[in-house]
Amino acid sequence: MKVVVCSEGPGLDAPTSPVFGRCPMYVFVDTDTMNVVSISNPAQNAPGGAGIEAAQFVVSEGAQAIIAGNVGPNACTVLSGAGVPAYLVGQSMVAQAVEDFRLGRLSQLSPSAPSRHSQTAATSGRPRQARDRELTALAAEVAELRKRLAAIMTRINELDRED
Repeated sequence: MKVVVCSEGPGLDAPTSPVFGRCPMYVFVDTDTMNVVSISNPAQNAPGGAGIEAAQFVVSEGAQAIIAGNVGPNACTVLSGAGVPAYLVGQSMVAQAVEDFRLGRLSQLSPSAPSRHSQTAATSGRPRQARDRELTALAAEVAELRKRLAAIMTRINELDRED
């Protein structure tokens, strides 16, 4: 089975990422042979819709399951529509996440569950470093959204002045 693990870097020794749509790297692993292909996330710096773009990308690359710290609602919709289940992992290394998946230790995200942004995996007992990294990533996302909103508001004001 071809699974994809959201990670901070390439290969089996990389730490898992707490985010799906904006993780730095996807590590595709054949669970039968443990062959690995690491691909940079093309949606990581997308101005918007990163979760949807990322989900479409991993599906197009043949992923049969996703292993991630969290998955947003839009990405869940795409994955669910493609019949690709998502499994939740806490802070780990890619190799350990794959092993936990193979042994059935990971919880599957229900397509009808609330957004992963409101229920991160393994929050109890999760190392503070992973929590801090996730907070930093979310703060960066908020900053980017504020910039986009400011640009939109500026453009609205410009258009209003033209009338």
